[in-house]
Amino acid sequence: MPTKLDAFNEFRSRMNEKILASENLQIKRFFALDTQAYIDGALPAKTKELMGLVASMVLRCNDCITYHLIQCAELETTDEEFFEVFNVALIVGGSIVIPHLRVAVDMLEEIRSAQKKKQKKTKASQK
Repeated sequence: MPTKLDAFNEFRSRMNEKILASENLQIKRFFALDTQAYIDGALPAKTKELMGLVASMVLRCNDCITYHLIQCAELETTDEEFFEVFNVALIVGGSIVIPHLRVAVDMLEEIRSAQKKKQKKTKASQK
């Protein structure tokens, strides 16, 4: 049975492919600009993704929250770092962020579960 994380990744990939296939130059430029904003520069990519996570929580975009959680997890963000970021989002956004904090914690648990499964498979294949 597909997880919420699997469903998110599949939908995002499928729709991005359709959107970019439109050949709309402005959309392609925006997507490229968005991607470039999060690469290492004066600030490391991890810091930028954490900033994106805070902004997404304050703006209350669950899809964006999920995206940045995935990116941050891939950049080896610890749970302690995540919860400090969640706190910043709460301070900036106030109690209206709480429902999105719930979504974030639920998705983080799913991401961590997927990471553990992947690590087990990697260890098993190395034997």
